[in-house]
Amino acid sequence: MITLRLLQCAGATPVNAQRWLEPIRQTCRVYGIDTPARVAAFIAQTAHESMGFAVTTELWGPTPAQLRYEGRADLGNVRPGDGPFFRGHGLIQITGRANHARVRDRLRERFGADVPDFEAQPQRLAQAPWAALSAGDYWHDRNINQAADAGDFKAVTRKINGGLTGYVDRLQRFQAVAAELEV
Repeated sequence: MITLRLLQCAGATPVNAQRWLEPIRQTCRVYGIDTPARVAAFIAQTAHESMGFAVTTELWGPTPAQLRYEGRADLGNVRPGDGPFFRGHGLIQITGRANHARVRDRLRERFGADVPDFEAQPQRLAQAPWAALSAGDYWHDRNINQAADAGDFKAVTRKINGGLTGYVDRLQRFQAVAAELEV
């Protein structure tokens, strides 16, 4: 079901589609993202978050919002420099020291001790296959399959983003992928 063409429908270049095809297939198998509706939602959201599977580390301005990462206890950013060091990584941007540690621990529960220490080396979360698997973990942890099954793309977006930021782009990517899958 997940093909190079499908990733290209979501905005991936041929090179990026090839690079991410197997990690995304693995992620979808592991996390039960296994129906056309789930796949369409997952591919659209990850394509938006990663700018067409091109960017797996949050681009750093820093913007005013990014400057506020520093010192945020809710993100676990308790040491000077944590803000930029623990900027978003992965196909769904995991942000903050605590979230990098949490995804490490959750992936280790599922895949064992070979999972890198994303708290010590957060940039490893931006690499395949971890960038894709962390997105699947995020998806599973928030039970996003349920919203995808219900066909509620706004709810899917809110669970990813906390709001509807970038909704038009996310929806366009979803519609392109859904058309390819004949959802």
